[in-house]
Amino acid sequence: MECTVKWSAAGGMTFVAETGSGHAFVMDVAPDAGGRNLGPRPMETVLAGTGGCTAIDVVLILKRGRHDVRHCEVQVKAERAETDPKVFTRIHMHFVVRGRGLKPEAVARAVQLSHEKYCSATAMLAKTAEITHDFEIVED
Repeated sequence: MECTVKWSAAGGMTFVAETGSGHAFVMDVAPDAGGRNLGPRPMETVLAGTGGCTAIDVVLILKRGRHDVRHCEVQVKAERAETDPKVFTRIHMHFVVRGRGLKPEAVARAVQLSHEKYCSATAMLAKTAEITHDFEIVED
């Protein structure tokens, strides 16, 4: 896996990341730090990537179990250390899983498996952060 992050003095504090899979996205800082607010902060992308990683796991686990899952959302809230490096210290993930006839045991198992076995991003962040989760099921 690889990624290139580029910055140019003409861009203020805007950086463009180009991934090995051929995708690009912009990161920026707040205007009070010299940015133009053109993209998410780098730590926001870490948090979003973690949410995406675990949501993908949950959906794949439920689909493999032949559960009728139709929508999955994970709301991720984090706290950071007050001093540098300002690592994440607490992260809470609230999953909203929508489908037909989804059993709480199946959703709980999918979330647990993601957090304990499959999600690489969660595993890395768990080195500095207390990670908690809960879920709700919405009948579709």
